[in-house]
Amino acid sequence: MQQCGTCHSLNPADPPRQGPLLAGVYGRKPGSVAGFQYSPGYAKADFVWDDAHLDPYLTNPQAIISDSFMLYRQRNSDVRKAIIAFLKDQK
Repeated sequence: MQQCGTCHSLNPADPPRQGPLLAGVYGRKPGSVAGFQYSPGYAKADFVWDDAHLDPYLTNPQAIISDSFMLYRQRNSDVRKAIIAFLKDQK
């Protein structure tokens, strides 16, 4: 979570940070955390977060959701895999 913790929380009791809550993100539709203000592209996303979408999103968020404000980019595939595995366990 070191990679994500500055902008995201896993605790639903925490107030939103720069990014939405990550607990339960795997399998969730992008832009669906109530009370978080997303950029408009998230409303147009017609998928759920899974390996096939998270891996390229973590590589280059704007390639998946064009107006994403997420600045984080991870070019190392092993680190991306570790992040995705971690997120799968966060229910």
